[in-house]
Amino acid sequence: MSRRFLLSVILCTIACFGMAGLAVGLGWSPKLGLDLQGGLSVTYKPLAQPNQKLTPATLQTVANIMTARVDSFGVSQPNITVQGGDIVVQLPGVKDANTILNQIGNTAQLYFRPVLCGVPAYTPSKSVPKTAYYPSTALCTGGYQYTSAYYDTATQNFAVPTQYAENPAYAAYPTVPSSSDNPRKAVILDSGGGEAPRYLLGPAVIAGKIADGTMIKSANSELLTSGQWVVAFNLTGSGSTLFNKIAAANYQQLVANDLDGQVVSAPVIQAQSFPGSGQISGTFTQAQADVLATDLNYGSLPVPLQRLTEQTVSPSLGKSSLRAGLLAGLLGLLLVMGYTIFYYRALGIVVVTGLLTTAAFLYGLIAMLGVSSFGLTLDLSGITGLIVSVGNTVDSYIVYFERLKDEVRAGRSIRSAVDRGFKSAYRTILSADAVSFIGALVLWVLSVGAVRGFAFMLGIATLVDVVTAYVFTRPLVILLGRNRLFTEAKRLGVARGLGTVAVRSAEETP
Repeated sequence: MSRRFLLSVILCTIACFGMAGLAVGLGWSPKLGLDLQGGLSVTYKPLAQPNQKLTPATLQTVANIMTARVDSFGVSQPNITVQGGDIVVQLPGVKDANTILNQIGNTAQLYFRPVLCGVPAYTPSKSVPKTAYYPSTALCTGGYQYTSAYYDTATQNFAVPTQYAENPAYAAYPTVPSSSDNPRKAVILDSGGGEAPRYLLGPAVIAGKIADGTMIKSANSELLTSGQWVVAFNLTGSGSTLFNKIAAANYQQLVANDLDGQVVSAPVIQAQSFPGSGQISGTFTQAQADVLATDLNYGSLPVPLQRLTEQTVSPSLGKSSLRAGLLAGLLGLLLVMGYTIFYYRALGIVVVTGLLTTAAFLYGLIAMLGVSSFGLTLDLSGITGLIVSVGNTVDSYIVYFERLKDEVRAGRSIRSAVDRGFKSAYRTILSADAVSFIGALVLWVLSVGAVRGFAFMLGIATLVDVVTAYVFTRPLVILLGRNRLFTEAKRLGVARGLGTVAVRSAEETP
């Protein structure tokens, strides 16, 4: 019987410290959250478009696309979640926050629109509302209309005659904002340095289908021999068919690449068909070409986003929070250990070894979950949950030890009390841990943000306590209760810890 108890203690100790040793040996460590290592936290509010309903599936699609974009920057363990009707982005350890902010929140909605005619700079007029975003194309006729007649096949340039470059009839029409960029209607956008200050663009519709970025299968930035950065793209099967229809309908004319309400380029279509690929050219820098390629690769967001809050945590502040959290946990742990040894004597050693064993297992488990696909991050709220779990674990020991006191006061020997007392105490331990776990589970399901980290760590530690109480605490206390060295010691004996006046023999039977 004693061998079985000893084997249980040894195997539990090996498993717990082996978990920690494996993590250290493989170079694993807990992935720290935003508040412990610094980084960026942003909250976005999705904006529904006319006749559009924001469903949970739509919000999750936004989160998935943003995650893919962030992954392309190599950010370690980003946390992008849907919280209510908002998207919360937490990026621990980022250095270039501005670049990432400009990237992840872009709608990246790309439309291919024909350029109809040039438009002068916006001049407000009482006769035209400031919200007249979709003007009629009826005035874009005659010499104002861009046609293939302006295309110079010798130099492959599109040159608009000076007198026809801008149609003054559209001066009073405002530039459409990105949130109102309707692909089925004509819009006026800034030309991005084109033939005129602004362009009147036709609908992004060809053969009844919208010509947008979903036609693109993959994209990458390239540097031409001329020193110009372009974005080369490959089309999907259906996208290639649709793009060729655009090319045939607009051969030797300008077609604008409308990205989030901005004309990034408006090249001349120089062929009537393309072999499943093409280029987006413009006055790109390398960074701009890289960003556009990333947007096209990882898809466009189905809804525009409004940035509600932004918080940057410096690495130094994160380290200070980590030190404070670890110091609080260590100090609390030492106080608990000291008190239990003072009050329960040799049984306090069980508390100390049990807490160290549990801590080793939790360290290895958290480190393993951090490097796994689960992607667990440890933040300050998680550390708080672990600190609170120390109290729950110690409660389990106290319930057991106090039950032993009751058994001894009832006249039983320590040898029989340690086993009999656990059977009664374990029911109480299970009830208490069940309440703690249910509370943690409810918090994790219903709460958002940092509270979930607290609930997760508290729940995991509670489950570990249920197991270790049976396979480690019980057999270790029984082994101590059967050994005279521990039971009859004058100052640290188990008997003194249980408050017995007359120390009974370890072999005495009831």
